Amino acid sequence: MNFAQVPAVDAAAVPSDGFLLDVREDDEWAAGHADGALHIPMGQVVARYGELTEATADAGRVHVVCRVGGRSAQVTQYLVAQGVDAVNVDGGMMGWEAAGRPLVSEGGGRPAVL
Repeated sequence: MNFAQVPAVDAAAVPSDGFLLDVREDDEWAAGHADGALHIPMGQVVARYGELTEATADAGRVHVVCRVGGRSAQVTQYLVAQGVDAVNVDGGMMGWEAAGRPLVSEGGGRPAVL
């Protein structure tokens, strides 16, 4: 798969009110994620496409994120093919954390990117 043609944006450039779709697995999400992100694991995106389009109806651009950018690039490519204004977050949640963007965890523990 050629990710060179997948639209992408740096984590630092994601607007604070931007719509974020996190496609990591449940354990990764629970450990640490961006507050307000929608969580749909990559393997469920096609089956939950209707839920995604409902959630993003007024969102404008969808910023897709995983751990480092590979899974989210695949999902971004799929969404763009469906006509969704989607971009991959370069560097994923590792880039998000490195850019000093806020993280939260499930259960209130110290958030971490797995």
